[in-house]
Amino acid sequence: MFLISSPPVGTPLVQAGSFLTLHYRLAGPAGDVINTFDDKPATLSVGTGELSPALEQRLIGLPEGVRATFELAAGEAFGERNADMQQWVARKLLDQLGDPQEEYRLGDVVQFPTPDGQGQYAGVVLQVREDGAVRFDFSHPLAGLPVSFEVLIIGVL
Repeated sequence: MFLISSPPVGTPLVQAGSFLTLHYRLAGPAGDVINTFDDKPATLSVGTGELSPALEQRLIGLPEGVRATFELAAGEAFGERNADMQQWVARKLLDQLGDPQEEYRLGDVVQFPTPDGQGQYAGVVLQVREDGAVRFDFSHPLAGLPVSFEVLIIGVL
């Protein structure tokens, strides 16, 4: 990261526990995975796990108003892919959770509801059996990959 000049005296800096309003973009080798720059900014609290620890560490010490880009090595942002996160899901369950007419293809990213129904998580299709069962990798989509993290800190509280 490169800052052209020092922030004005009194400019709030990001620290553990800060509440942030920001735009950010996460991209892997295939392009953007998350990009808020074309939509509403995100809000989050540093240290609560809303971003990975490696991404949060890049934010610490940044002044309000700065725009910065960080390049993280493969596996640094979201760890390595985890074989324990690969699971078979029966076609019957997939039909209950989504569209029974859905055709799953290798590399598709599929959203699943969390058990409490309040959120979602994603799985990447690794394999489809003839009986319709699908093997998913529930590791983070950017696990094991180099990541570009671009951020614009709008506000720090």
